[in-house]
Amino acid sequence: MVNYSVVLFKDKTSKKILKEFVTFKNAKNFYDSVLKETNDVIFEVIIENGKSCKYEIAIVENSHSKLIPVYLTDEMGRSKKVKLENSGKTISEISLYRKEEKIFDIGQNKKITTQEFIQKNLRGSGLKMISSLNNKVVVQNDDDSKLFSLKNESEVHRFLDCLTIHFQKNNKKDCLVVKDNSTAQKKYLLNLLSEKGFDKKVLYRKSTTHPR
Repeated sequence: MVNYSVVLFKDKTSKKILKEFVTFKNAKNFYDSVLKETNDVIFEVIIENGKSCKYEIAIVENSHSKLIPVYLTDEMGRSKKVKLENSGKTISEISLYRKEEKIFDIGQNKKITTQEFIQKNLRGSGLKMISSLNNKVVVQNDDDSKLFSLKNESEVHRFLDCLTIHFQKNNKKDCLVVKDNSTAQKKYLLNLLSEKGFDKKVLYRKSTTHPR
């Protein structure tokens, strides 16, 4: 018999059951392990489909005897009721969940995590330069240039800030983050990347998602 479920919430609404348990102890152990894993997330999801969002993880109990509504306080200090699809369930514990955001590797034509981005592109000797170009991130290592796409320009700036914090925490000094958005810098990168065969239409694009 399932007594507890560990559930992923998005904006106070349940989205996915991660795992189900008979005992609270096992549910709590799994819940804690998932939260611990999110400590390694460098760049988390804060926007989807052009709108800001917040993820949470909770231990949900199947209980008809504890039908007490659960309220959480948002960033503005307002109380919001947590929505449960089944009125016969109640929340035992709930915490913020840092969902991993992915970036698009244009050269490999696939989405990757920030950890994969670092491992595949920022290892080895030599200074690596990381710059922004519209909604893209450019990595230069000697004569090698690689291009990555994010949702919009704001997300690129946030990504670079997250990388900077990560480098500082880990004392990584072989990467230079360039946040210069001047016309001269953009022109330099556009010429460099177009000469290396990147499509100019892609280079000039400023976003990949739009609000619904």
